[in-house]
Amino acid sequence: MTARILLVNGPNLNLLGTREPEIYGSETLADVEALAERTAAGFGLEVRAVQSNHEGALIDAIQAAREDCAGIVINPGAFTHTSIALRDAIAGVELPTVEVHISNVHAREEFRHRSFISGVAAGVIVGCGVQGYEFAVRRLAALIAG
Repeated sequence: MTARILLVNGPNLNLLGTREPEIYGSETLADVEALAERTAAGFGLEVRAVQSNHEGALIDAIQAAREDCAGIVINPGAFTHTSIALRDAIAGVELPTVEVHISNVHAREEFRHRSFISGVAAGVIVGCGVQGYEFAVRRLAALIAG
């Protein structure tokens, strides 16, 4: 059986390609998912992708990953800075998790500098555009391989 990873994208990431392209680029969420799938396939991994603008749906997906996933790549979007519930879900499933952000959140507004997720993530990738997803999948594959 092929190992699987969960790719989680939070609020507003469904608008990639059209939302603030000067910050987030022109690639779409479908492009991001395809990049993650290609990268994962090179390591013999499958990807299950979920995007939601609803915190509870993301928590449900993270909790379900405990049953059939070996790790998580997550871009929590704005929930990065607000969601203790997402943080607790990630901590609770005890799966290696890599946090990714398309923009350099540390070079943006002050409120974006704090992440509730980083403290429970095995790694954090910021400011690399959508290529950050490739880096995140590669890092997660290394963590899974041990």
